[in-house]
Amino acid sequence: MPPKISAYIATSLDGFIARSNGDIDWLEKENARIPRGEDCGFHQFLDTVDALIMGRKTFEKILSFDAWAYGSTPVIVLSSTPVVIPDRLADTVTHSSESPDQLIRRLDQEGKKHIYVDGGLTIQSFLAQGQVDEITITTLPVLLGDGIPLFGPLTTDVRLGHLNTRTFDFGFVQTHYAVIK
Repeated sequence: MPPKISAYIATSLDGFIARSNGDIDWLEKENARIPRGEDCGFHQFLDTVDALIMGRKTFEKILSFDAWAYGSTPVIVLSSTPVVIPDRLADTVTHSSESPDQLIRRLDQEGKKHIYVDGGLTIQSFLAQGQVDEITITTLPVLLGDGIPLFGPLTTDVRLGHLNTRTFDFGFVQTHYAVIK
């Protein structure tokens, strides 16, 4: 049985994951609404994951944060160009230029059962190849009006089945979908 592939990401109410210049200042500001000790289920989700695949731009943005949120979860950075991996992360972060299909086959052979994909272009490429099984989107109560959208052009419709929705008193809405194949 191939591994389950899950996307887990936050967007503005109008569907953007970053400003046009890649800035996520709005996300950091909205995250300040979250009460201490609340993580909107992220660590519970991460505990089910065997590996995380993200794009280079996402990786570089995450490196600018104060803390590494992924613990010892293996992270694969997808990029056609070399990626600089800090020494402190060399035990858990690797680089790959494989296609989504090739990478999933390899991770399946390595015994991975649940893979998390993150980053707009990475999620888009995995969706385009029919590799995503579930999508969790946490919608934040802010309108950006312009920016980098979570979803880009598609060659075919991607049908989704609603699994559940969770609301938070601080205004976040988290919706979990299954991709209908």
